[in-house]
Amino acid sequence: MAKTVVLSCIAATALLSATALLAADKVPAPTADERTWRLPKVPMPVDNVSTPPRVELGRALFFDPRLSGNGATSCASCHNPSLGWSDAQKTAVGFGGVVLARATPTIVNIAFNTQFMWDGRAKSLEDQALGPMKAADEMNTDFPAVIARLNGMPAYRALFEKAYPGEPIGEATIAKALAAFERSVISRDAPFDRWLAGDTRALTPEQYRGWKVFSDPAKGNCAACHNGPNFTDNGFHNIGLRDAAAKPDLGRFNIRKVASMKGAFKTPTLRDIELTAPYFRDGSATTLRDVVEHYVRGGEDRSNLSADMKELKLSEREKSDLVTFMRALTGRHVPVVAPQLPQ
Repeated sequence: MAKTVVLSCIAATALLSATALLAADKVPAPTADERTWRLPKVPMPVDNVSTPPRVELGRALFFDPRLSGNGATSCASCHNPSLGWSDAQKTAVGFGGVVLARATPTIVNIAFNTQFMWDGRAKSLEDQALGPMKAADEMNTDFPAVIARLNGMPAYRALFEKAYPGEPIGEATIAKALAAFERSVISRDAPFDRWLAGDTRALTPEQYRGWKVFSDPAKGNCAACHNGPNFTDNGFHNIGLRDAAAKPDLGRFNIRKVASMKGAFKTPTLRDIELTAPYFRDGSATTLRDVVEHYVRGGEDRSNLSADMKELKLSEREKSDLVTFMRALTGRHVPVVAPQLPQ
């Protein structure tokens, strides 16, 4: 009898321990402050509200290599939907195979941005859409020739008339259509979003712990720059990358001559971040763990470091949890099929 009682006590203790462990690992519901990280509706300018015909036209233009100077490069050549709307290269490859100095940023959730391009030189998505086309080392577009070609194609004329009735085919309508399509490239309904909506099973305990590391100023301090629903402050920061080029890339300083902007670049979104390796504006980080380790070190070149950069004291589990959380920012996607282009 005594032996039976002892065994029963041991079993009860084990059951209580297991129950406590499960309770400790249970993901709680989001707080009111955390729910403010939910993505809002897609913002649109009043003079270019997206409509299905505008998105359809923009999609055709985005995938059409005939808009480039050599007829071989489209927007999708660098912003490939199969590669997280980026290109999986350390830095972009431009017109004629020239290797560019900066990485191709994803266009995922670009609709929520207020600053565009790594240095913020474009002030609207419509402005940004023409930037690569006008750059000689990117698409090198001959706009008079392209506009004449589009006007000479009945199928394209019909698409433009349906999307922008009464407006001529020109740089302005091309830019507006491209921007309308890019505003349709939205990542949402990630595990993090479903958790914010109240599904406490959407995040694993490891992902939730990673979120707490991410948002804690005393831990990851990631939210100092990657804040809000799109995980970017739309600001510019020098994060201490060591520039290997003979002439350092001054980034935002080329646009805004303020000392703190030397070597500062735009904070990228973390939405779909696991799909867009390699990382940083120079592609120097191969994995998300490499990114975390860079921030743990507090950067490499500290000569003009952002005030938000500091060495981090994270355990191995905290580092792992942080990476796991970032993977919880990958949304559900409808497969993208390249359109049949007008002939």
